[in-house]
Amino acid sequence: MKNIHVVAAVIEQDGKIFATQRGYGDYKDWWEFPGGKMEPGESPEEALAREIREELDTEISVGKLITSVEYDYPKFHMLMDCFMCNIVSGDLKLLEHEAARWLSADELWDVKWLPSDIRVIEEIEKMIGGTV
Repeated sequence: MKNIHVVAAVIEQDGKIFATQRGYGDYKDWWEFPGGKMEPGESPEEALAREIREELDTEISVGKLITSVEYDYPKFHMLMDCFMCNIVSGDLKLLEHEAARWLSADELWDVKWLPSDIRVIEEIEKMIGGTV
């Protein structure tokens, strides 16, 4: 089975979390945290900043690691490092995703998350205690 290492941004602003809807592939219309595959020689933080620039035309600051998730999809094994992030500049333009939403703590389960991202939501819920 193919192994891939990806990074994902949990972008927080005003107590809400940014989620994106996939517009392609086997999981089209499912929701995820934006990010993508690491390139050779990149640190997870560098890869995440690059991916958000490419996908959302936005500069972010990459904060602490929330969790690392391993998940077996039918076609590959994935390791995903998820970081808390903040917007430095830009307007989160959807260049690759179908839709996006800012979700409050009580809205986190209102979308159909990718299976691997469910574990991230569970970690976010542990962190919240009222605010993200």
